[in-house]
Amino acid sequence: MSYADLVIDLLSRTVTRAGKAVELLPREFSLLEYLMKHAEQVVTRSMLLEHVWDVHFDPHTSVVETHVSRLRGKIDRGSAVPLIHTVRGSGYTLRAAK
Repeated sequence: MSYADLVIDLLSRTVTRAGKAVELLPREFSLLEYLMKHAEQVVTRSMLLEHVWDVHFDPHTSVVETHVSRLRGKIDRGSAVPLIHTVRGSGYTLRAAK
């Protein structure tokens, strides 16, 4: 799968951005995979909890925010164009332009 200069290989479970390897933990990989499958769509916190963590609802956890922040740091660090965006009050999206 690819989006902009981000490439994710589902078989080898590797990720590259602009040709450079990005090391991800298994949960970060799953999170990125879900965001890529829904590129340019807003995915809610609840959707991520259900599909990435298999948790149906936990209003008190900050696990999504923590993992998105870490993933954003790894994917967008050193890039002129950030790909992971927060949609205030709604969720997150993967897109090349704000």
